[in-house]
Amino acid sequence: MNENRSVFALDGVTGYLIAVVLLLSILAYLTVLGIGAQQNNATTYYKIDEKKLKTISTDNAKYYHVVSQ
Repeated sequence: MNENRSVFALDGVTGYLIAVVLLLSILAYLTVLGIGAQQNNATTYYKIDEKKLKTISTDNAKYYHVVSQ
């Protein structure tokens, strides 16, 4: 029964390495997307009209505008 076991089968070292490479590539992809989103938002400036803002209001979104560079 134990004749079919192999260290390099998919349930051995090879499968482990495939899983690690897959998880690291997903991590790298999501990190790049996150850094890109952060850089885009860090360079976007807003003009806010503070005098018209209320503490709890759904109309507050009308009082800030994106300032183009």
